[in-house]
Amino acid sequence: MTNPFFEEWATPFGVPPFAEIKTEHFKPAYEAALKAHEAEIAAIVGDANAPSFENTIVALERSGAQLDRVDLVFSQLGSANTNETLQGIERDLAPVVARHWNAIFLNPALFARIDALYQKRAELGLDAEALRVLERYHLDFVRSGAKLSLADRERFAGIVERLAVLGTEFGQNVLADEQNTVFALSEAEVDGLPDFARAAAAEMARDRKLNAPYAVTTSRSSVEPVLHFARDRAVREKVWRGFVKRGANGNASDNHAIIGEILRLRGEQAKLLGYESYAAYKLADSMAGTPKAARGLLEQVWKPGRQRALDDRVALQGLIDEEGGDFALAAWDWRYYAEKLRLARFDFDENEIKPYLELWKVVEAAFHVASRLFGVSFVPREDIEGYHPDVRVWEVQREGKTIGIFYGDYFARAGKRSGAWMTSFRKQAKLDGAVIPLVVNTCNYLKPPEGQPALLSLDEARTVFHEFGHGLHGLLSNVTYPRIAGTSVVRDFVELPSQLYEHWLESKPVLARLVHYRTGEPISQALLDRMTAAGKANKGFETVEFVSSAILDMDYHSAAISENEDIPSLERKTLDDIGMPEEIALRHASTHFLHLFSGDGYAAGYYSYLWSEVLDADGYGAFEEAGDPFDKETADRLYKYVYSAGGSRDYAEAYRLFRGRDPDVKGLLEDRGLADLIPIEDGVAG
Repeated sequence: MTNPFFEEWATPFGVPPFAEIKTEHFKPAYEAALKAHEAEIAAIVGDANAPSFENTIVALERSGAQLDRVDLVFSQLGSANTNETLQGIERDLAPVVARHWNAIFLNPALFARIDALYQKRAELGLDAEALRVLERYHLDFVRSGAKLSLADRERFAGIVERLAVLGTEFGQNVLADEQNTVFALSEAEVDGLPDFARAAAAEMARDRKLNAPYAVTTSRSSVEPVLHFARDRAVREKVWRGFVKRGANGNASDNHAIIGEILRLRGEQAKLLGYESYAAYKLADSMAGTPKAARGLLEQVWKPGRQRALDDRVALQGLIDEEGGDFALAAWDWRYYAEKLRLARFDFDENEIKPYLELWKVVEAAFHVASRLFGVSFVPREDIEGYHPDVRVWEVQREGKTIGIFYGDYFARAGKRSGAWMTSFRKQAKLDGAVIPLVVNTCNYLKPPEGQPALLSLDEARTVFHEFGHGLHGLLSNVTYPRIAGTSVVRDFVELPSQLYEHWLESKPVLARLVHYRTGEPISQALLDRMTAAGKANKGFETVEFVSSAILDMDYHSAAISENEDIPSLERKTLDDIGMPEEIALRHASTHFLHLFSGDGYAAGYYSYLWSEVLDADGYGAFEEAGDPFDKETADRLYKYVYSAGGSRDYAEAYRLFRGRDPDVKGLLEDRGLADLIPIEDGVAG
């Protein structure tokens, strides 16, 4: 069998040849790549020469290239274009790949070489970037169990393997519920939905071959329009219940037992490494530093956010009563009546802005901001194929050179998990000549029927900018070593480039570019004024649904979880303790909290979005103080110390070099419209 993973890719810039890559290629490709990587590690360990930065750290950086090539492609397909066969391979490979990395991180001879270099690092004459790479490698190995006894290393390895299996099962279970739960809707049941949502629901019914005019699934992009606009309360409740019950239906896809086992194993893992909890372990390598600091910020924002939500709850119930509704506000009512309250208070209906937020115009606006800030341009490359017909590709240029390839995958479909994310098919490096990154943005917007525009909500447009901020973090990376390239930074810093980038969407120069898809007219000043005035509407709800999820995450990973723990009771206890309004649901209930349980990336780290929001709100203030959202001096510092720097320096220092001082929480509270509800204290954690 000809396998493209066994050949050099004769494609532009060496991008993956997706037309040639078949599902059956992955298993043999992984087997060969794992074997090659094992040989590379054995050569490093077996080197008779004394450890040096070149023969140990640089050799590690060069190792595993074949595995990276397979793994990065496979991971994205497993999330964005999967099928039953691919999922089976994913389940089979999860423990194998985990075992492979365990053998590396728990190799005592390899760690001895790294540790020897680390102990005399001040004498090696390394430049700042090389020293940073050595320090990060040493920390990676220590945090992966390298200093444990033989017996503890064996137990640690078993935990890592089991967690890899459980994380894969968790994610596949959520996707199964999203794919298998479909609500067929009648004409009457979609009453109130805007044209764009009705068209998408009609397309869904056709795709699923249902004997009904409309249909929605339980993915967020399908559910949100129903919750915001469907007049039929029973329909809102039915769809809402399906949405929040993903992974909790008592079927083969139920995730409760998986959550309990993941939490127990993570707790044991942390104890083996000498930490009192998994949260303490994860936060030790973060800007926050401790669970106490992270929780301090969450609580500082929770109190005014909850108060704002309670105030809004009274107003929403008032609207129900005025309409003669003989019922109490419930969770499936909140978004619907919040839209009515926004209209009553600010004369702003978000559907008014949608005609100006056509997807490709928003993408072009994101490109325009990158051009103004960082001097980059984007050239469509129709000759470069994506992994699905919906994927578009651009060549990214700066200062006359190609610096990366950008893939945009924006539409929801079967076989694609919900949410939005950035990933890469290749990371930037300069170790052996310039290697340009191949960066992917994935979103889940409703795909319109052929010939109709994809119109976004303001929140969806922000997501385009958010994920593109992550994308730029990867594309603009300008470091030597792959270990610290692009988004290879701690979790509560990685969201700074993405969340900061959102601010430009609503800047005057960008809004001026977003014209009506039919008339070509710009957004009127009157509509802009009403949009701005309504900008802080429903911020109490948004704060509560997010912060409650982050507190639940911190509680889960701070607690000792017993055998057969009752996960719903644990979740309920946290919500009762913080006084969660019953009319608001967690943004991510436990059984579909992919951030926490489909991998460990955001485990004990969901707070990081809020931590980074302190940085981004304060950071955008630098442009506001300069009086220009594209101020060159400020943009140059942002490029140098944040977007191009990867993990090449301490993150707090990087922020100070950009901003000129430490961040202040004031900007966050003001952006959320909560500053009037709490005495503002200086500092991130409050």
